[in-house]
Amino acid sequence: MRPLIRNLAGLAGFFLLWEAVVRAGLVNAIFLPPPTTVFARAVELLGQQSFLRDVVATMLAWAISLGISILIAVPAGLLLGSVPAVRVATRSLVEFLRPIPSVALIPLVILLVGGGPEAKITLAVYAATWPILYNTIYALDEIDPLLLETARSYGTGRTRTLAFVALPHAAPFVFTGIRMSASIALILVVSTEFLAGASRGIGNFILDASAGGGRSDLVLAGTVVAGIIGFIINDGLERLGKRWFRWSTVTSGAQ
Repeated sequence: MRPLIRNLAGLAGFFLLWEAVVRAGLVNAIFLPPPTTVFARAVELLGQQSFLRDVVATMLAWAISLGISILIAVPAGLLLGSVPAVRVATRSLVEFLRPIPSVALIPLVILLVGGGPEAKITLAVYAATWPILYNTIYALDEIDPLLLETARSYGTGRTRTLAFVALPHAAPFVFTGIRMSASIALILVVSTEFLAGASRGIGNFILDASAGGGRSDLVLAGTVVAGIIGFIINDGLERLGKRWFRWSTVTSGAQ
């Protein structure tokens, strides 16, 4: 609990400083409303059905994106990590695609799949796949060769070795990759909603609130809601990882 208390104390200090700066007139409240106003707007938004629909649209796209990323990255990571020939053959392609920023692909994705939910899901899947993929590959690189030799000595085939020896060993690493990808997927979904102008979602709400004269209080309130959701997701997955993999230092040590 002590790290949590320290984090909350630092956050409270930041909000108090923010409030004091705005109340002192150092910053125009029209452009940067005080946190008391922002949080009041956030509470009001959570009571509005239209905004809750935006939250549901964002969370549904996030869940689908993360699920697809796991289904793609884990088998691909097992394949690349266990078959050196395939890993070498695909290294150039992987190293070429991985550094491409997902937001730079927005025009191409809209051209190919349209500007609906498919666009934000596609981009989020692209961005969220890499941490899981690389964590899976890294986990297989770190596996003790004695475990594999023992499995082979008992006549265990490659598929069963991957499923019952390599995958359990890699599970904490994979879960850490999933936790990282969960945050990345949420960022990409909201960003795509904002930049591509989705019909529903938190990003689209922020875009509408910033249009015209702009409502800074609503923009910041929507951003705060997205941030709280991201914090809950990350903290929940971290606690889940510590419970599932108590025997491993991977999930407990990852930040």
